[in-house]
Amino acid sequence: MEFVVKNVSPSSLKTATLVVAVGEGRKLGEAAKALDSLSAGAISAVLKRGDLAGKVGQTLLLHNVPNLKSERVLLIGVGVDGSLGDRSFRKLASSLHSALKNLGGSDVVLALDELVVKGRDAYGKARLLVETLADSEYVFDRYKSKKAEPRALKKITLLTAKATQADVERGAAHAQAISAGAAFTRDLGNQPPNICHPTFVGEQAKELGKAFKNIKVEVHDEKKLKALGMGSFLAVAQGSVQPPRLIVLNYQGAKKSDKPYVLVGKGITFDTGGISIKPAANMDEMKYDMCGAASVLGTFRAVLELQLPINLVGVLACAENMPSGNATRPGDIVTTMSGQTVEILNTDAEGRLVLCDALTYAERFKPQAVIDIATLTGACVVALGGHTSGLMGNDDALIGQLLGAGQAADDRAWQLPLFDEYQEQLDSPFADIANIGGPKGGTITAGCFLSRFAKQYSWAHLDIAGTAWTSGKDKGATGRPVPLLTQYLLDRSAV
Repeated sequence: MEFVVKNVSPSSLKTATLVVAVGEGRKLGEAAKALDSLSAGAISAVLKRGDLAGKVGQTLLLHNVPNLKSERVLLIGVGVDGSLGDRSFRKLASSLHSALKNLGGSDVVLALDELVVKGRDAYGKARLLVETLADSEYVFDRYKSKKAEPRALKKITLLTAKATQADVERGAAHAQAISAGAAFTRDLGNQPPNICHPTFVGEQAKELGKAFKNIKVEVHDEKKLKALGMGSFLAVAQGSVQPPRLIVLNYQGAKKSDKPYVLVGKGITFDTGGISIKPAANMDEMKYDMCGAASVLGTFRAVLELQLPINLVGVLACAENMPSGNATRPGDIVTTMSGQTVEILNTDAEGRLVLCDALTYAERFKPQAVIDIATLTGACVVALGGHTSGLMGNDDALIGQLLGAGQAADDRAWQLPLFDEYQEQLDSPFADIANIGGPKGGTITAGCFLSRFAKQYSWAHLDIAGTAWTSGKDKGATGRPVPLLTQYLLDRSAV
C-alpha cells in the first residue's frame, strides 16, 4: 500500500473514493461542508433522511454526487464532536478499512485532517491512522492452497494543511516502517513450528542483513555456545533434534564510539514444556513462544527502513523445548555463562534459562541500555490480560522512557515491582538460584531471576505473553511490541 500526503482541496482531486467526516446530529465536518455546498446540498439531504447517525466508525457510501471529481464519497461517523481518543480513532480507522477493502478503484483520498485525537499532534495522528490502515492490510495465507484475492486499492492520499504537511509526511513514513516491522514479526510468529525452527530464524536474520546496509549478522551454533559457556541455554535445547542458535545483529547508524542499545529476544520456536509438559489444549499456540525474538527482528526491520542514527545490537536466543531421553529433568543443575548455577525445578520455565545467558553475552557490547523481550509467563496474562505488556527493570529512567514510548505508540506497558522480598522465592538449597519461585507473583519472580544476570548495565524486561498473539478462531501474531520498541529508539534518535 502506498501512502501519499498532499495539501490540496478535496474537491479538486479526481479519485475513486473521497472520505469525509460526519458527526452525530447531522453535523458536517469542514471538508464535508465544502463538498455539500459544491454539490447543492446532496450530502445534507442524505443525512436528513437518517441514513447515517454519525456514530464513530459508521459509514455510508454515496455515488454520483453532483459537481465532484470523485467517483464516490464515503461518509464516516466521528461521534459527537469529532474529538477522539486513541481507541475510538483506531476503531474509526478499522471501520474505514473495512468499508474500503471491497470497493473497486485503486485509490482513496482521506479528507480527515480536521479530526482531533486527544493528546496527539498532526504527526501522532497521521502515524496512528497510517499504522492502523497498514496493519489492517496484513494477510498470512502462504500455506493455503487458495490465496486471498488481490486488493484493488493501491494508494491512499492524506490531505492536510500546508503548515502540517511535513509533520504528516514524517508520521506516515514512520508508520509505514513500523508496520513493515510488525508484519515481519507477525510472519515469523505465524509460521508453523516445523518450518520456523532456530536455524530458520537465523536464515531470516541473514536475509534481513542482505537486504539493508550498515548491518552485520552472525549466527552462532551449538559448538560456539559451548565455547561461550552457555550451559543454561544449551540445557533447554538438548531435548530437541533441532540445534540451538544464538543470532547476533549489529546495526551501526552512528559513530563507532557511540554505545549501542541492545535488544535481547526469547526465541523458543516451540515450547512443549519439556519434561514438565504442557496440557494438550492450545499447545499449538506455543509456536508463538519465539515472538520476543521475532519482535527484535521486526524492530530491526523498522530501524533499517528508517536508517536511524543510532547503534543497535540484537541478541536472539533460539531453541526448541522438547521432551526426550536427552531432555533436562526437574532437579538438574546447570552452570550459566555468568558462572552462577541454576537448579531447574520446572523445565517449562525455560525462557529465562536461554535469556540469562543472552543477557550475560550482552555485556560485551558495553551497552547504553539492554531491553529483553519475552513471552515469559502465563502469570502476566492473568495479571494484565491481553492489552498491556508487563515491564520491569533496574533503571527508573529507562522504565520511564519505555512507558512513555508505549503511550506515544499506543502499544502500552505497565510496570511491576522488583522488590528484594521476591528474590527470596528463588532460593535453592543446592544451587545459587532456582528457576522458579512458586505460584505467587510468577511474572515478578521471573523478572527477579533475569535481574541477577543484568547487573552490569541499565536493563528492562518486557513480558509480552499476553500481547504477542491473539487466540481463538482468528488467532495470530500481533506484531507487538514493535511499535513500542521503535518509538523508544526514535526517541533516542530525535528524528
